Amino acid sequence: MKVNSRPALGQLSDMDIRLLRVFKSVVECGGMAAAELELNIGTSTISRHVKDLETRLGLNLCRRGRAGFALTAEGEQIYSQTLRLLAGADAFRSSVDEIHRRMGGQLNIAVFDKTASNPQARIGAAIASFSDLAPEVSLNLHVAPLNAIERGVLDGQFQIGVIPGHRSSDTLSYDELFTETMYMYCGAQHALFQSGQAALEPTDWEGLRGHDFAGLGYHSPNMEMSQQMRLQRKATGYDQESIATLILSGKYLGFLPDHYAQAFVDAGQMRAVKPELFFYLCSFFCIVRRTPQPSRATRAFQDCLVRAHSQRVPA
Repeated sequence: MKVNSRPALGQLSDMDIRLLRVFKSVVECGGMAAAELELNIGTSTISRHVKDLETRLGLNLCRRGRAGFALTAEGEQIYSQTLRLLAGADAFRSSVDEIHRRMGGQLNIAVFDKTASNPQARIGAAIASFSDLAPEVSLNLHVAPLNAIERGVLDGQFQIGVIPGHRSSDTLSYDELFTETMYMYCGAQHALFQSGQAALEPTDWEGLRGHDFAGLGYHSPNMEMSQQMRLQRKATGYDQESIATLILSGKYLGFLPDHYAQAFVDAGQMRAVKPELFFYLCSFFCIVRRTPQPSRATRAFQDCLVRAHSQRVPA
């Protein structure tokens, strides 16, 4: 339902940009009350800003009430356009900084989940080096699924992504950083958990196909491996934690990074199934959009990532 019969927006002002930033935070926090800490302003003020934006645009952007916060169809479109607009504004700011030969503004980095526990990952060391090199740049670190990171780097929402390699795009540049090992795990209630029951242990991938499998629901090394080995996908997750939860149910097998699964293994909640056989290696890459030319801050962080991982101590 439209707020006005015709749009009221004319020339975009600084206030409009501010209102759009408030709207973006509300959407990403999942509601106005949840955005209080993010924006450091009260719920009533946030509500007024969103209402002012709706009036400016002549659109009803969201529904709020007992059922909770939800975007309207128009709100979904405005949110998508807001991401593009703000990314463009940040790119313009970076270009000005480039002219002045300085690094400032914000840098948005997106990392695939559960990399912090990987001893091969030295993203923290790269951040430390970059912070010393460019103290005026504000870092925004996001954790997101692989496909969301790729899409975000391509549309300018993120300047840098760190993802497992699974396919390449001519519009992105890739630098290999580190690796991780993915093993097949079963939960404590699964029939394969009891190591003493040797007759139940599959001896090849064909034997594994008789068990229900939980895999990631987007194009990834996880999906490629499960399709290649023709595993029976009976449950789908969209991050590593959801796969771990499905494994812990005792109903499904699933791949997890060894460093992430180790805590569950130590607690006796899951174990790797024939780890010498059912595993695959995964390489992680830094991705950056080729055009337009990345900002000085983006190139500097990219360089910090590459140098930090080239200096790592071999496992």
